Amino acid sequence: MDAAAQGSSSPQMARPDDDMENENVLMKHVSFFDINNDGIVYPWETFQGFRSIGCGLLLSTISALFINIGLSRKTIPVGKKSSLLFPIYIENINKCKHGSDSGVYDSEGRFVPAKFEEIFSKHAVTHHDALTGKELNNMLKANREAKDYGGWVASWTEWEILYYLCKDENKLLHKETVRAVYDGTLFHQMAKKKRSSTGDNKRN
Repeated sequence: MDAAAQGSSSPQMARPDDDMENENVLMKHVSFFDINNDGIVYPWETFQGFRSIGCGLLLSTISALFINIGLSRKTIPVGKKSSLLFPIYIENINKCKHGSDSGVYDSEGRFVPAKFEEIFSKHAVTHHDALTGKELNNMLKANREAKDYGGWVASWTEWEILYYLCKDENKLLHKETVRAVYDGTLFHQMAKKKRSSTGDNKRN
């Protein structure tokens, strides 16, 4: 993993909650990976997106396969057949919401401020505005729904990758970093930081 990704714990000021409540921020979150802006994310675009935020070849490859194979079928529009290219149709990304999650996105992909605050009011014990690795794991266990094994795996994967990439030098995952994930700005910030560190002005 490139150093640019590590320590991305101080994102720019997040967007106001009332703005996020009225739009599908889940779509904005996923749109980062839509390299050619056609509304569809293919595995190679997911791979490029992960590389652009500083992930190594192995993590980027595994993530692209896991995400696209796992989500593609749920997003296929009515009348279209599934494809072995495993496209993710962003317009239907809300159909990929899984169980055993934090509930910060509602069924329409909108931001739920109260659920976001619960992450820290319930689980941030050591610091009120950050999670330790242990506290993160405790939250994941608390969110588990009975026999929802797919949801357990999905939630664990999402949060562990975020923690791996964005914990600070004290191994803390900060509240504003988590907020930036949900409002769709974190990946853009990380990619910009990586470009600056490498002197590359292109997206990838």
